Amino acid sequence: MKAAGFISLWTLVSLPCGQLANPAEHEDVVKHAIKLHRGKGAVIAQRKQWVLESCRKLSGLLRQKNVVLNKLKNAIRAVEKDAGLSDEEKLFQVHTFEIFQKELNESENSVFQAIHGLQRALQGDYKDVVNMKESSRQRLEALREAAIKEEMEYVELLAAEKHQVEALKNMQHQNKSLSMLDEILEDVRKAADRLEEEIEEHAFDDNKSVRGANFEAVLRVEEDEANSKRNASKREVEDDLGLSMLIDSQNNQYILTKPRDSTIPRADHHFIKDIVTIGMLSLPCGWLCTTIGLPTMFGYIICGVLLGPSGLNSIKSIVQVETLGEFGVFFTLFLVGLEFSPERLRKVWKISLQGPCYMTVLMIAFGLLWGHLLQIRPTQSVFISTCLSLSSTPLVSRFLAGSVRGDKEGDIDYSSVLLGMLVMQDVQLGLFIAVMPTLIQAGVSTYSSIFKEILRILILIGQILFSLAAAFLICLVIKTYLMGPYYRKLHAESKGNKEILVLGITAFIFLMLTITELLDVSMELGCFLAGALISSQGHMVTEEIMSCIEPIRDFLAIIFFASIGLHVFPTFVIYELTVLLFLTLSVVIMKFVLAVLVLSLILPKTSQYIKWIVSAGLAQVSEFSFVLGSRARRAGIISREVYLLILSVTTLSLLLAPALWRAAIMKCVPRPERRSST
Repeated sequence: MKAAGFISLWTLVSLPCGQLANPAEHEDVVKHAIKLHRGKGAVIAQRKQWVLESCRKLSGLLRQKNVVLNKLKNAIRAVEKDAGLSDEEKLFQVHTFEIFQKELNESENSVFQAIHGLQRALQGDYKDVVNMKESSRQRLEALREAAIKEEMEYVELLAAEKHQVEALKNMQHQNKSLSMLDEILEDVRKAADRLEEEIEEHAFDDNKSVRGANFEAVLRVEEDEANSKRNASKREVEDDLGLSMLIDSQNNQYILTKPRDSTIPRADHHFIKDIVTIGMLSLPCGWLCTTIGLPTMFGYIICGVLLGPSGLNSIKSIVQVETLGEFGVFFTLFLVGLEFSPERLRKVWKISLQGPCYMTVLMIAFGLLWGHLLQIRPTQSVFISTCLSLSSTPLVSRFLAGSVRGDKEGDIDYSSVLLGMLVMQDVQLGLFIAVMPTLIQAGVSTYSSIFKEILRILILIGQILFSLAAAFLICLVIKTYLMGPYYRKLHAESKGNKEILVLGITAFIFLMLTITELLDVSMELGCFLAGALISSQGHMVTEEIMSCIEPIRDFLAIIFFASIGLHVFPTFVIYELTVLLFLTLSVVIMKFVLAVLVLSLILPKTSQYIKWIVSAGLAQVSEFSFVLGSRARRAGIISREVYLLILSVTTLSLLLAPALWRAAIMKCVPRPERRSST
């Protein structure tokens, strides 16, 4: 307790005096405190007197604390040796003593942490914002840890209270004879306590020391109700169930995913309300689009816009809605594969493999050229080009849904080429996501390490090609040995009960999805391959399964397209309408021209006429650019402005897609086939 301790303790006592000063005197108070810390401006006798009194008081408190700790230790040993106490009473008393010990130690630590913080603040320059920011950050961390410790102590007090209740019950049971029913209930209570202890995971204690875990302050918000009394009673219930919403300092909102007590069933009422609202509003929006001649999917997107952040902002569980919507993509691609037999796949596999690769390379080349002219970083140019090179598989699948395409002998069906290229683009999506960490490193790397990054990209491409070969080999084995017996078994078990058939087909879709995910290619490819494998069993099988799966697909597709609308911001589009229209038309025209050029080189001469339809189907931008854009924005590859431009261009290109598709159909498809294709 020398000079440093004296200054810190003096500051601790004199701090309230400084807080009482008016704003004009704050700077003088700070300067005076720094002079005192450096030993200037204070009378030596006064300093010695203050040090003696302060140290005497602090030393007395510390000695008293040590005496109390020793008494508590002796009390714990006495309780443990007391044979007259029951196990519940011993547990309660020992738990209470241990909590008091921890409270004393934490109080002592808090005193010295405060002294250390004041000393660190006085040693720095009070005009240095960086130093003040660092001090504030350290205080914030200390407060977070203190809050966590206090929360844990409160939980321990609740546990001690529970032990006290158990001890009282045990004493009451010893003083009176129990009936048979009371004995049974007591056994059930003990079994329930053991069950809670077995299933409780202690996730907080297990993860708080994990690398990357941070303590953060959150707000707990209950849902507003018109009736305050109903709100109060509901709040008490939700406080026990943990169904309220948490909001952190970054405005991220969280809901319960796994409760502490798994014996009580729970439901996320926010998510239920969101799905109900989307389902009800999608109907009039779909009707409106049908009336004016637009595809119903745009009505579902409008529904998402109206309910999303740019509209009524009534959707609370945005992430959960988007996750459910992904199943709409899975089932859509399964039905696409169901119409895409292996024979058609063998007929166009070279075109499907070469076309998307050539288009992506050309898009990246043009992107780098424009990026060089506009002085955009190469990493941004590459990423934006790859985003814009993708096309929407669900959208084109809706265009082709239900169409009957009878081709001339020797010709290639335009739908086969189009769907094959789109599925290959979905495979490229997995490659883009895998390469994204390399783009992040390339943004900060020197030219000496660029060659290593190029080598890493080539290795990733090799891994993707190996995974594709393995996936198709697995499909060959399943088609040859397993698919026939599996479907015959399902068909036999599902007579009079379509539930088994639907469940069996869904399980097969998820199996193929899991296989392709484990092979590090897109899950969408697994869904497509599942449909193609089932279609190999014949036309009757395809019709039966399609009649069962289509209603599921239609409902989930509504959720998917509505989730796209959640990321459409009409106000931003209106503010920058001229720029966005120019960018959208440029992208659509460029993709159309590049697709025509590539298809002119790889299509047979007898099938050159389909290049216009296929190019029209590829001219829009995929909704998966939302996924890539969000990841790139979080990683710092693109800025907020570029991200919003990508979202807006994608949305406008999807809106233009039906008009371009109809124009291509009117020009190239014969009249008998035109009705079913549009």
